[in-house]
Amino acid sequence: MLIDEGKLVRDVYEIDRFLGEGAFAEVYRVKHKFLGRQAMKIFKSPSKSLEEVEEKLSEAIILSRIGHPNIIRVFDADILETHVGQCGYFTMEYVPGGNLETFWQGHGANLVPFSDAMDIIQQICMGLAVAHAEQPPVIHRDIKPQNILVGYDAGGLRIRVSDFGLAKKVNPLTLIASAGGTPSFMPPECLSNVSSRAGDVWAIGTIFYLLLTNRLPFPINSIVDLKSGKCWQHPLIPASHFNTQVDPALDSILSRALMLKPTDRYPDARAMLDDITAWRPRESGRSGKRKEIIDEYKTALGTSSQSNETAAIEMAQKALKLSKDIRKLTEAADLLEESLNRCPKLRERYEYQLKLWRRGIMI
Repeated sequence: MLIDEGKLVRDVYEIDRFLGEGAFAEVYRVKHKFLGRQAMKIFKSPSKSLEEVEEKLSEAIILSRIGHPNIIRVFDADILETHVGQCGYFTMEYVPGGNLETFWQGHGANLVPFSDAMDIIQQICMGLAVAHAEQPPVIHRDIKPQNILVGYDAGGLRIRVSDFGLAKKVNPLTLIASAGGTPSFMPPECLSNVSSRAGDVWAIGTIFYLLLTNRLPFPINSIVDLKSGKCWQHPLIPASHFNTQVDPALDSILSRALMLKPTDRYPDARAMLDDITAWRPRESGRSGKRKEIIDEYKTALGTSSQSNETAAIEMAQKALKLSKDIRKLTEAADLLEESLNRCPKLRERYEYQLKLWRRGIMI
């Protein structure tokens, strides 16, 4: 690790624990001297000049200019001394619940509840609509479940789009930037090394389809399939084929978001959001219960894990004990939030309590 747990940074941040890492940075949970828990992203390679620091902190600069409840907030950015030298860092909101992949996996073989899927996608669209409306626009280029954080506030589920490390301000004339991202959620035009706001729309559509069906709309089985374009040659199977709560109007929204040509898709997240917001459920003419996914594990994202219900229950019980001390109410809420995402069946029992704790109310 770049920095030891327990170390005090700049006399303000105490390094609490290592959370994970990507290709370019490590992320830690830290405790701010006055403001409580935050997440700290530290870049792996040391910076040799101010220009290098500014380049690496471009993500923090972008996020500091986009203020929206569904975009992760940045609090601070600077340089610190690590085991490899001086590295740039920035601090941001800590979301203890984890990411959308954890939330999705936590439902086991079942689908994410339909109302939750709709709420999650609307919030993703609301956050990205603000980024897409920047002048010039900001595109994310790496929308995927791992970069969508799932938390709870006094109103219920709250989604934050995070990790704008591949984001880039698009040329206002061409609205195109060099492509980057994760293959399963990248649009066909990635083969031409271009991306745009419509590319972000494709990724949103892919996540939407995944939440509604437990499947990817265009599975990528190998890098050969990706490079040859074979993965996009079969027609899109309507989500209603797997989930009877999806009606023709919602199938149409998904179909437009997942059109192979970017010019045929929604031009940006705002346009997609408008259609989703205007959508109203209606009878599809199909009877019976919603079709359930019978797979024992979820493997659409290349993983196969079951929710650890026992561990989640233990976390919830620990949170209840912590909540007896008003000074530890925030810590208790964080722990309970993580347990609910690991085992969503606990939400019915504890979500109201979590909402109260987020308001600072003990019961």
